[in-house]
Amino acid sequence: MPLLLATLLLASQAAVRQPVKHDVVVDGHHFAVWQKRGAQPRAAILLLHGRTWSSLPNFDLQVAGEKRSFMDALADAGFDVFALDMRGYGATARDQTSWLTPDRAIADVLGVTAWLQQRMPPGQRLPVYLFGLSRGAMIAAMAAQQRPEILAGVVLLGFGFDPDVQAAATSGTARPERLQNTASSAESDFLTKDAYTPATVTAFARAALRADPVLVDWRDENQFNAFRPAQMQVPALLVHGARDPQAPVAIEQKLFTRFGTPDKWWVILPGADHAAHLEKSAVELVRAIASFARRHEVPSP
Repeated sequence: MPLLLATLLLASQAAVRQPVKHDVVVDGHHFAVWQKRGAQPRAAILLLHGRTWSSLPNFDLQVAGEKRSFMDALADAGFDVFALDMRGYGATARDQTSWLTPDRAIADVLGVTAWLQQRMPPGQRLPVYLFGLSRGAMIAAMAAQQRPEILAGVVLLGFGFDPDVQAAATSGTARPERLQNTASSAESDFLTKDAYTPATVTAFARAALRADPVLVDWRDENQFNAFRPAQMQVPALLVHGARDPQAPVAIEQKLFTRFGTPDKWWVILPGADHAAHLEKSAVELVRAIASFARRHEVPSP
């Protein structure tokens, strides 16, 4: 029995698709960009994590006996999937300032997007989408506001920024706090018991603390005030869990109605909350993203 169990475990580990790690340099800084490619991708998508946790815990979570990898699901749905660790997150080091600002994060995302497009062979370039989770959704939206011509569209999940509320200026004179992350923080986004499995929460907390033991320090968050929904002209898919307290319907309605693009979808995932991409709702989320991207495919002649 022990030999059989060991054989099964080895077979299970071998079946896990490991992401390819790319070293991408933007403005002299090295970034970890992870990739999982579908068999015949029709589009590329760059995933942007949120405020606290980096890409692999969020987007390539491995749970024994379950399929929780968001990257795998998107690859199976026809995408060439990339996930960025921003400065200070996961496998990307902080820069010499030890701080991260909205403007810096947006410039980094645009730089990685340019790298992604340049690596595609001429004549075989795929449309590129940005997917943003929580704070990553604001970064994606602002990148799209600045450079709409390089993107096919954006997918915004758990986008909880109220366009009528201005962020206060934050001082960068104090030293970064470098606070320790905690297991309770990792578990805090799983709010609705029937939306997730206990194994998912346990695996996420373990992976998240391993990847991001220290909280990244942000400053100058008033730079987010430059976001203007009316100036976002790329196709947009706005998604949130019906039970997500960080993205209430009132805020989502403001965002959706004010987006400048006429090509926009709004999808509410029943029973889901802020961690919808890791919950049972992930199936519906991936289906919505695939349908959204398929609408913009150019038919073959």
